[in-house]
Amino acid sequence: MQQLAIFGGTFDQIHWGHLLVAERALHQVSLEKVIWVPSLNPPHKQAALFEHRVGMLQLAIEDNPAFTVSLVETNRSGTSYAINTLIELSASYPNTHWYWIVGLDTFQTLPRWYRGHELAQMCDWLIAPRLLGGETITQSKLICKQVEQQLREQSHTIHWQLLDIPLVGVSSSLIRKFCRDDSVNAKGERQSIRYLVPESVRSYITNNNLYSNKSE
Repeated sequence: MQQLAIFGGTFDQIHWGHLLVAERALHQVSLEKVIWVPSLNPPHKQAALFEHRVGMLQLAIEDNPAFTVSLVETNRSGTSYAINTLIELSASYPNTHWYWIVGLDTFQTLPRWYRGHELAQMCDWLIAPRLLGGETITQSKLICKQVEQQLREQSHTIHWQLLDIPLVGVSSSLIRKFCRDDSVNAKGERQSIRYLVPESVRSYITNNNLYSNKSE
């Protein structure tokens, strides 16, 4: 039985933090592949066009044969739910033990997801600690155990583990802020996003004028 992981998200834009999480997951549980699933219409978020987010994602992972992008969300209409993604990918990848890669803050909301209690038992969960208010690994484990307890109270089980990764304080929102025309340093120069994203992604953002005040 093969072991595959789903890594879903807005990826607006993909950065080194995302790639580090996926690479660590790949080796921590001996995955054959990480399947990146960009969300088509992320709820409660104003995101760059789907085609741009996919384009950046494909550029960022093109040199890693264990990473692949799935456009499964483009095949359905209406609200896109995580459990539907897993069901559809399971049809394409039979005989698979599934993992789901998710950030700690998102994992906290799992009991409130659509059919989240059912989804919790359909795969194992790989949790990426987040640099939230200086949380320690011990605090991150406590949060995960609280989610586990919430599910157990309703007779549901979940298997999870924290990913052993350095806490990188880079976020897509920070990068978007640096890309804005009014984001300048003390010398009046535009803030640089070099080394926050792969160089191919940085070039894509520049060439397509993404995230500036003048971008559409």
